Amino acid sequence: MTAAFMDLVDVTIVNIAIPSMERDLGASFGAIQWITAGYALAFAAGLITGGRLGDIYGRKRLFLIGITGFTLASALCGFAADENMLVASRLLQGATAAMMVPQVLAIIHVTFPAHERGKVFGMFGAVIGLGAVSGPLLGALLTQWNLFGLEWRPIFLINLPVGIAGVILGRKYIIESRAPKALRLDLVGVALATTGLLMLIYPLTRGRELGWPLWGHLCMAGSLLVFAVFVAYEKRKTRKDGSPLVELSLFKVKSFAAGIAVQLTFGIACGIFFLVWTLYMQIGLGWSPLRAGLTGVPFSIAVSTAAGLSVQKLVPRFGRKVLQAGALTMATGLVLYIWEAGRYGTAIHSWQMVLPLAVMGAGMGLIVAPLTDAVLSDVPREHSGSASGLINTTMQMGNALGLGLVSVVFFGSIDDRMAPSAVGKAFGDAFQNSLWWVVAVLAVIFVVMFALPARPKQHVEGAESELPEDSAEAEPALAH
Repeated sequence: MTAAFMDLVDVTIVNIAIPSMERDLGASFGAIQWITAGYALAFAAGLITGGRLGDIYGRKRLFLIGITGFTLASALCGFAADENMLVASRLLQGATAAMMVPQVLAIIHVTFPAHERGKVFGMFGAVIGLGAVSGPLLGALLTQWNLFGLEWRPIFLINLPVGIAGVILGRKYIIESRAPKALRLDLVGVALATTGLLMLIYPLTRGRELGWPLWGHLCMAGSLLVFAVFVAYEKRKTRKDGSPLVELSLFKVKSFAAGIAVQLTFGIACGIFFLVWTLYMQIGLGWSPLRAGLTGVPFSIAVSTAAGLSVQKLVPRFGRKVLQAGALTMATGLVLYIWEAGRYGTAIHSWQMVLPLAVMGAGMGLIVAPLTDAVLSDVPREHSGSASGLINTTMQMGNALGLGLVSVVFFGSIDDRMAPSAVGKAFGDAFQNSLWWVVAVLAVIFVVMFALPARPKQHVEGAESELPEDSAEAEPALAH
């Protein structure tokens, strides 16, 4: 939970502090882009490999290496002397997060019996909700307070005590687990997957700033060819020695394949919403980062509450209907927000946003916790690291696609040469237009959810005993 929270906060906290970094370091616009995009690229490109390394060398070991590296990289970011050092440290942060984050879901999957997993995923969903909104709020507070005259640096240094606590507690309490049969790292698969992901995500991340150049479109089209070669190679690798980077057999598990499709589309919805929401409040309405951050608190509370409720109380009774109700609830909140933004214009107050944000947050909470549970419910334990890496990668790809779409659905309806007095109305209109796109994506998610299992397996099984697949290894770890 500590690792998941740190990663989520780190993704969202930086945007708020960018003006302060720009002033303090005299950073160029290109460097500023790399401070945000570098982390996302290194993270997305390494997730599948990070998950598989956990299966091979031990999930606890990879988790501890990842969280230690992430904490050290955070210190390097906090003490960066210039823009180049900060960009390099952010790349390192993303790479170490890719080792740490896939182990989170994998460790949950192998540590807890099926009937207990729902409660843990409920907590996981609550942490995701808390991290998504507390990042901007923490960033606003830490930058505004200017602790010890350090300007933006505390947004990275705050990870140090959290990371150290994570390492100490992880060493003591996490049970080691790995795939029961000896696997080897598929280096050709790593090269192909990383190349394909970079070719897809880099043009999406930088496309708008660079004016959508031709090479970007060619890169994205070429990534599909690289992925096709990757799939063909992985099939051959499976037949040859049974040690591929990605277990393609996972996609024959209906709940996993459907869940991955939902993750991708849900990632697109989140990628669009969170960015346009920030732009609307801070540029369109002219609110301070702190006011914008505080406005998001009802959303965060609603996500956390609904996430806990959904897995523990609702999913055991109603199954996938809970997730579908979440998609409909979130869409209802968005329509309410669109109506309010249109009715009140730039005179809208924070308190008027409480209702749509609470409804949206409740909908998101009903999706985010049980979805992870449903995707992993039928996955064989020996492949939980690989599956977890795929889940996280898919979400990151969805986010990148959503961020790429922002330039079309949001900036596409804004004139670059408008008078300052027209900015508020233009951003309000663009915000409403973007939210209709998110509603459409949620409608697609609702339909795709019919392919999920009607009820996750563990809620039908009851409380039968389950041990991690490498119980011989688990016992000494427990005794320790």
